[in-house]
Parts: sequence; C-alpha cells; structure tokens
Amino acid sequence: MQRHLRALAKLTLSLRVTGVRDDGYHLIDAEMVTIDLADSLTFDEGDGLDGLEVIGADLPPDDLVSRAMRAVGRRAQVRLDKRIPMGAGLGGGSADAAAVLRWAGCTDLATALDLGADVPFCLVGGRARVQGVGEVVGPLGFVEAAYTLLTPPFGVSTPAVYRAWDDLGGPRADGPNDLEPAALVVEPRLAGWRDRLGDATGRTPVLAGSGGTWFVAGAHDGVEGAVVTRTDRP
Repeated sequence: MQRHLRALAKLTLSLRVTGVRDDGYHLIDAEMVTIDLADSLTFDEGDGLDGLEVIGADLPPDDLVSRAMRAVGRRAQVRLDKRIPMGAGLGGGSADAAAVLRWAGCTDLATALDLGADVPFCLVGGRARVQGVGEVVGPLGFVEAAYTLLTPPFGVSTPAVYRAWDDLGGPRADGPNDLEPAALVVEPRLAGWRDRLGDATGRTPVLAGSGGTWFVAGAHDGVEGAVVTRTDRP
C-alpha cells in the first residue's frame, strides 16, 4: 500500500554549547521547533522492491534515507521530493530519516540517535528542549508562530563549525546561538546574508543551528529570496 509522509524541517531557536564529551561530541541545550517547510516521501511496499528515487537534490553516498531503511530492516521503493535546502542547518536529512522511522512504526530514540544527532528531535517533532548530544528530547507546549528564513546558495559544514568553536575557545554568543561566531569564521559570506535579512526586516537575524540559514521571528513578506514558514507538527 502506498503511503505519503511529510518530513518537516527543524528550526533551532536557541542553542547553548554546554560541554564536550570525552569522545569529542558536543553537549547542547537547545530549543527546537518543526516548521512547515518539508520534504515529502512516498513509500511503495512489496516483495523485491528496494530503491530510492530523489527529486530536487543529489544526495551523498549512504544517505540518511537508505541508512534509516537499513536500521528498521524494511524494504520499499521510496520517492523523496527534496524541498528543504541541504547544508542549511534545517535538518533536512534528519527529517527524512525520521520520516522513515515513523513509516516503519519505530519510536526508539536510540535508533534515531544512531542515524544522527538531529534525528531524535525530528522523530518527536513539535517543540522541544533538546539536550545531551541530541538524544534528550523534552517536549514543550506547541506555540503557533511564523518565521522568515533566508538561506544562502551554499552549505556550511557542521563538523567544521564545531571544530572552529573549539579553536575559538568555546565562546558564548551574545545572541541565542553559541555557534554563530564559529560559523562566521568557517564561512565569512554568511555575514552578508545576515545583513540582507536584517536590513529588510529591521530585526536582528539568528543563525539556525550551525548554519547557513538566518531567520527572524514573524512573517515578513517581500524579502527577496526569503521564505515565510510556520510552526507545525508531524
């Protein structure tokens, strides 16, 4: 039976880096919400079906959808329509993996964490406080809100941003995202996109996670290249 699922992007409203584990993974204390910017996945089940068709992006080898399918031990023909920009700090790959787990009826956060640090939150969705390396997801009350997002035409490497955060001595940002200073070191072009959104809206943009999307609260129509999104639940 064919089934369609949305994979909602995640928006990190605030992020504090609270420490580093012995294995090098960083501990965080963040507030995240899912928004209505979404990929869509279509599953066709049946004997012998095993494949992935992707529309709108070129996925890397051993992509998260394929890894999630292996994690749940299921086979299907999957069509993935990508709308969440890759490398934008919006958890597109993690959202796709979470959609696979949801399709398979898997709610185990440990399985989700094995796929990536953002997958547990994307599996729970809504609004939550996220701690540890991403495995501690504390649901919060849903709040209807709008956000205006501006994503540059280049991605930002999350591992590189965390390495830069370490090299900078673990700075605490003036704003709500501790990773902003490190992301600007890794990709200085981010500053121009921040200023473009700030000048157009009169508000101070915040970096989404490790970047590269900038966002401000509220629906600001008419900002060139920007997208207005609203909070949503899976």
